[in-house]
Amino acid sequence: MKALIYIAPHELAYRDVAMPSSGHGDTLIKVAAVGICGSDMHAYHGHDERRPAPLVLGHEAAGIIANGPDQGRRVAINPLVTCGHCAYCRAGRSHLCGQRQILSMPPRPGAFAEYVAVPERNLIDIPDDMDFTVAALAEPLAVSWHAVRIGIEGLQRPLPLARCCVLGGGAIGLGAALVLRNFGAHDIWLGETNPQRRQTASAEALIQVYDPGAAQEPPPSSVDLVIDAVGAATTRRAASRLVVPGGQIIHIGLLPGHDGFDIRRMTLQEITVRGSYCYTETDFRDVVDTLAKQGFGELGWVHHMPLNAGSQAFQMIDHGDLAAAKIILKP
Repeated sequence: MKALIYIAPHELAYRDVAMPSSGHGDTLIKVAAVGICGSDMHAYHGHDERRPAPLVLGHEAAGIIANGPDQGRRVAINPLVTCGHCAYCRAGRSHLCGQRQILSMPPRPGAFAEYVAVPERNLIDIPDDMDFTVAALAEPLAVSWHAVRIGIEGLQRPLPLARCCVLGGGAIGLGAALVLRNFGAHDIWLGETNPQRRQTASAEALIQVYDPGAAQEPPPSSVDLVIDAVGAATTRRAASRLVVPGGQIIHIGLLPGHDGFDIRRMTLQEITVRGSYCYTETDFRDVVDTLAKQGFGELGWVHHMPLNAGSQAFQMIDHGDLAAAKIILKP
């Protein structure tokens, strides 16, 4: 089969590889659509020791079961593989499982390929009329959904009365703003430095988009819930500045480093900082259901390219030469 392989920092190759094994309870999926994630970009830059070259990346995928009695089923793929029996899994918090694996990280090859092997329990049926490129958005939107959901749990006031601000206008950040809107937030801000992405996000109703550091950003100490979808020193400083006393910062971004947080202000004003990682199985299924109901809007922020143009797609993202928040590759 053909696959897009990460072979060295800033270098990808589209070539023939062996078909994945569907033994040990795995199901073979013919990939129909797969998104490029920020974690794929970290690996591409050589910054992720968990993803050593050579490796097939990609974990935001949807496709069709290719073998067995369920051949032909249309599915979205939950790429987070867990043990299913530890205390976290039994409590519905499988994303914290100590034995968790994820597609695109050894020992599991990713979905930038014609086929990928996934445990059957990780497959979620999608409606016949759902486009596979839409189904492939379930994974990044589940990350956003989980972050918003746990952020709402700690709000001091009802969500419709709260001011919310998302830092970062990529797929996770824009997704978080769309989830906030879906949950009933009325005062949603989104900060993004890339002017093309600002224009894309500005097309979404009920979201106020701004250039961080410019005059139109929210005033200091005015935001009840800040979601940092970047995780850089600059966004941590912005989150520390924007959040109200007693407010919340949900930190999703996985960029290296830990600088930027104003620890003194967090202590004196009882600000909560909470990490958010992946999603629960329930989060993932809720997102698929919401996508089926078109609950996230028109999804006009997605760009489609063939898998054999994957190297070009990575370069476009790297150069910031893209208005879309997400690129979906099609094998």
